[in-house]
Amino acid sequence: MERTLKDKNIKLENTYAKLPSKFFTAQYPEKVKESKIVALNKTLAKNLGIDVSFLESEEGANFLSGNKIIQGTTPIAQAYAGHQFGYFTILGDGRAMLLGEYLTKGGERVDIQLKGSGRTPYSRGGDGKASLGPMLREYIISEGMYALGIPTTRSLAVVTTGEDIFREDFLPGAILTRIAKSHIRVGTFEYAARLGNKEYLKELADYTLERHFDGNYEGNPYEYLLNQVVKNQAELISKWQLVGFIHGVMNTDNMSIAGETIDYGPCAFMDIYNPSTVFSSIDLNGRYAYENQPRIGGWNLARFAEAILPLLDDDKDKAIEIANGALDRYNQLYLNNWYSGMRKKLGLFNEEEVDKDLIEGLLSIMLKYKSDYTNTFYNLTIGKFTSMDIFYMDEFKRWYTLWNERLSRQQESKDEVRNLMKENNPTVIPRNHRVEEALEAAVNRNDYSVMENLIAVLKNPYDYSSVNEEYTKLPKNIEKGYKTYCGT
Repeated sequence: MERTLKDKNIKLENTYAKLPSKFFTAQYPEKVKESKIVALNKTLAKNLGIDVSFLESEEGANFLSGNKIIQGTTPIAQAYAGHQFGYFTILGDGRAMLLGEYLTKGGERVDIQLKGSGRTPYSRGGDGKASLGPMLREYIISEGMYALGIPTTRSLAVVTTGEDIFREDFLPGAILTRIAKSHIRVGTFEYAARLGNKEYLKELADYTLERHFDGNYEGNPYEYLLNQVVKNQAELISKWQLVGFIHGVMNTDNMSIAGETIDYGPCAFMDIYNPSTVFSSIDLNGRYAYENQPRIGGWNLARFAEAILPLLDDDKDKAIEIANGALDRYNQLYLNNWYSGMRKKLGLFNEEEVDKDLIEGLLSIMLKYKSDYTNTFYNLTIGKFTSMDIFYMDEFKRWYTLWNERLSRQQESKDEVRNLMKENNPTVIPRNHRVEEALEAAVNRNDYSVMENLIAVLKNPYDYSSVNEEYTKLPKNIEKGYKTYCGT
């Protein structure tokens, strides 16, 4: 098969490949037996400026599987390292391939990456392929996250490959096409630092500054880079916490410098509010539990600061001082973002000292009475106090009185309060049992209608005019718990 696609409206570049060759390996994805599109994000394609009719064609399907490559570009697998559950490891794209960078119609540069495209020099024991379920899972969750207003990589398509992938059993093979601001990770900088060549580290940092940050800064560019990454992560993780999202595997190789949620493996959304919630089957000690995510974000940022320490100042003590200053700001930035978000969820326009007690008081009651996180705020927003046990409890009634007293001390009307709450409390999230239903139907019965219906509902989580109540319900066996697996 001729592997080159010529004269198409989609043009790719690869500026990342201008970095030293230590940072990547150029190679083609493995050919697949049969490219069949099973999920195509037409809205995303149109927003990017990619011709949907091309993607829907046979050539488009072969492009999305890696069977055909856009003329003039060479795909690469990126090298990086990472602290996985606290332990340093040399890594890289073991089953992913960066096809190239695409300039959107708005002038933004984004990566187009295939996930599940075969072995690379960085593959560790696996075959470099992926099965259908985890690829569809990332498609659903990442698009759900985008609709919730959380910075995230996007899913353009999932194609099946006509091959069986062995994962304890034979499963249909698939490839996900992922769109990202870039795939530069904290682990990429850790890898550069481990190379022991300051010039390599500087080239990576300069490239990152040019690609992701506007350059309108004075003074030390690498201090600016550190501060921007700290700021982005504080904002991102606060948004996770505000909707009850649990990433599940916050290793430094899964932490994007661009501030996007990346690598949806054993992730899930919390139903019953419990800060110690863990879904990942491999997180045996709860390192990445919901309540630990902000702290781990800071831990990961410390690894980033360590990696770029030689760039911050030639004087090591001065460099450490700069790094510590940036890291010290992380916790306060996170708390400011989180408390601000929680105020909005409660319809509070201004700030008072009592707000922290009000917020934490509600969460304490939710924990005690095993209240669903999303539905508690949803029902507070619409003023529906008959559907959940928590609303009948004396503790809540006392809290509700305090909340109303607090609302009375601000100038905004009840309608303004309600509208602010509607803008910040989703009616629906990608409920775990709904995601599993969609995956079971698609993988086992070749029925994609369940997934399509779910994605349609998730597209407008803040639309209170037409709430699909079925998708707000908890699973019947919620007490049994829920486990997720890497699977990719």
